[in-house]
Amino acid sequence: MADENVIPDPGAFVKMTERVWDYLTSEKLWNFIIEASIKILAILIVSYLVIFIGKRIIKRVFSLKVKTIHHSERRQTTIVKLLQSVLSYVVYFTAIITILSALGIEIMGLLAGAGIAGLAIGFGAQSLVKDIITGFFIILEDQFGVGDYVRLSTANIAEGTVVEIGLRTTKILGTTGEQFIIPNGQITDVINFSVNNSKAIIDMQVGLEADIEQVEKLVSNYLKKLPEQFEELVGVPSFLGVQNVVGTEVTIRIIAETKPLQHYAIARVIRRDVKDILDKNGIPMAYPKMMLYDRGRGNSESGGENA
Repeated sequence: MADENVIPDPGAFVKMTERVWDYLTSEKLWNFIIEASIKILAILIVSYLVIFIGKRIIKRVFSLKVKTIHHSERRQTTIVKLLQSVLSYVVYFTAIITILSALGIEIMGLLAGAGIAGLAIGFGAQSLVKDIITGFFIILEDQFGVGDYVRLSTANIAEGTVVEIGLRTTKILGTTGEQFIIPNGQITDVINFSVNNSKAIIDMQVGLEADIEQVEKLVSNYLKKLPEQFEELVGVPSFLGVQNVVGTEVTIRIIAETKPLQHYAIARVIRRDVKDILDKNGIPMAYPKMMLYDRGRGNSESGGENA
C-alpha cells in the first residue's frame, strides 16, 4: 500500500511549470496564434461581405425580373427571402469548417463522424424531413407567399398575414398582433385570400312600405359613380334587388367586386352612403315594431316603437 505521507517532489512541480511557461512563451505558439487570428478575421470579413453582397445581388436580380417578365411580386419576395436564408446558411457552414481547419483541427474525421451521426439522427427526425419537404412544395407550387392573407388549418386555425416562409416553418402575423410559427408539415389546408379578387356582399333592410323601384334607381345611380372614386373597385357594383322579405323588412342586396381584401372597406363605404341617400329621400329603413292587441275591443294597434 502506498505511503500516504509521501511528500511530492518540489523539483518535479517546478520542471512542469517551466515547461508550461516555455510553451506559452514560445515563438512557435505565438506565431500560430497570430497566423490563426489573421486567418479567422479574414474568414469572418469575407463571409460578411459575401452574405451582404450576395443578398443585394439576389434582391436586385429578382427585382429586375419582376419588372421585365411581370412575375408575381409576392412570389418573388418569398423566393428572395428563401434564397437569402440559404445563402447565409451555406456561408456560415463554410466559414465554420474553414475556421476549424485554420485552427489545425482535422476536418475529414469530423465530417465522417457528422455523417454517421446525421444518419442516426435522420431516422428520429422524420417530422423535420416532412417539414422541409412540405415547405419546398409550398414555395414550388406557390400556394401562398410573403404578404398574403391566409387561413391555415393545423392543429389550430391560424389566420393572418404571411411574414416569412422557410423550408421548416411559416410565420403568420395575426389580425390582433399575435404571431403564429407553424411547422410546414402540420399545414393540411390553405385558404389564400390574396390571390383572386374579393366580393363585397352588402345586405340592407328597408321598410315594407318603401318604393323599391325608387330605391333601385337611387342606389344604381350612386353605384355608377363609385369606380371613379375608388381604385379598389374592379367594376361598377351591381344592385341585385330584393333578396328577402321577412315581416316588415325588405332586404336589398348590393354586390361589388374589389381587389383582393379590399371588400371590407368598400362595403363599409357603401352601407354608409346608401343609408344617407335613403334618409335624404324619405325612404324608411326597417326597424323592429311592437304590435299591441286589445282583446276587450277586438282590434289591434301597431306602434312604431322600438322593441
